Amino acid sequence: MKTIFTALIATALLTTGAHAAGQNGSYEVASLQSATSKTSALPALSGAKPKAKAAKANINLSPIQRQLVAFNENVAPGTIIVDNSDRRLYHVLGNGVAMQYGVSVGRAGFIWTGSNTVSRKAEWPTWNPPAQMRAREARKGHFLPVSMKGGINNPLGARAMYLGSTIYRIHGTNQPSSIGKAMSSGCIRMANEDVEHLYAAVTIGTQVIVRD
Repeated sequence: MKTIFTALIATALLTTGAHAAGQNGSYEVASLQSATSKTSALPALSGAKPKAKAAKANINLSPIQRQLVAFNENVAPGTIIVDNSDRRLYHVLGNGVAMQYGVSVGRAGFIWTGSNTVSRKAEWPTWNPPAQMRAREARKGHFLPVSMKGGINNPLGARAMYLGSTIYRIHGTNQPSSIGKAMSSGCIRMANEDVEHLYAAVTIGTQVIVRD
């Protein structure tokens, strides 16, 4: 059984295309190398003091490790499925395999379901909180900026994938402790390391399904 599953994974990785796998057929290695080559800010986190380096690096890591899992639902390879109840995102690779990531989903009153496509991708995106969000937070005494440039302190994190013309995105976060919980205002949060990994394998037009 282990041999059969290993073969299925190998087949899936080889059929996901050049954007997801390198010449050695390894999805993990190819995607991480791609993310590293496209990232300028994360390597720059290294500091002169070992303690400072460790503290800053942790903000990019997910408390839930990504992993390849068996996934036999009848959807096209490349599809992204977000499970609100499990707080997991699945990037379907085909041949019965998907890459699973831990995510944070909408909190009570903000959770949503639906289907859309990735309409835009951005590295270290600018955050423009909607007026409704700014007003809501202001009532709590928390005043949000009209706009915030991308960076390690930006709530959108290292990468963002925008869903159609909606206000929703799959994006990184500077709060990795929220991963695995329902804490967002509706967007799908991922740890920076994970969102870079997914971003490197996703193209404009990718189907995204968010479900309970």
